[in-house]
Amino acid sequence: MSTVVRSGVAARGGALFVMLGPLVSWLCELVTAAAWQDPPYSPLYNWVSHLGVTGPRQTAFGQVANSPLGAVMDAGWVSYGALLIVGSFLLFDLRKGASAISIVILAVLAGVGVSLVGVFQGSNANAANGLIAFHTLGAQGVMLAGNIMAIVVGASGARLGLGRGRSVALTALGAAGLVAFPVFMADVFTGWMWDVGMFERAVIYPIMIGHVLVGSGVIGAQRRQADRPPTPLDRVDRVTS
Repeated sequence: MSTVVRSGVAARGGALFVMLGPLVSWLCELVTAAAWQDPPYSPLYNWVSHLGVTGPRQTAFGQVANSPLGAVMDAGWVSYGALLIVGSFLLFDLRKGASAISIVILAVLAGVGVSLVGVFQGSNANAANGLIAFHTLGAQGVMLAGNIMAIVVGASGARLGLGRGRSVALTALGAAGLVAFPVFMADVFTGWMWDVGMFERAVIYPIMIGHVLVGSGVIGAQRRQADRPPTPLDRVDRVTS
């Protein structure tokens, strides 16, 4: 079975970028949430995107937004998007056909989406001037594209050098995120808004965990391949080349 990833430095660098994106975002989320003390930030109740609302304390979309380090969270989201896009182009070989192309397209959609969330805040000002449309488009884009990407990567796991367990986990994570998406949207649009932060994270975190699994899995596969002793066929190829 032919691989869909590059080899050597490009593949390892791309895999590292894909893995670092969610780790950077999680670090920024922890730091930003810790700085939000009035009232204390609740990851189950509060919107994720309210962490990135800069400026004065305000009530936006039914909740108080008071994030002193909102710019840190916004930078984390933009960094995540950039790392995912660049990492995917480095990691996947577009010459390998539809699987590689579809994964990169989904990665770009997810990367642009999470970057839009960081650039266009979910604030009252953006709700008034119409820029909230870009925030909403970005959030829903990453939720859908990111979880579909996890399923596609899981289905192509062997072609990335991933083990069966990791491939199944990726598929399950993507499916769980897609199931949680309509539940989250119903919670919002019905006006119930019960623990919206919990449902929002149920859609987002499977994507982030999936990117860590992909990046770390490819790095491990590349390391094992580099450490593997050459077979007789490899020796013949080196002599004749």
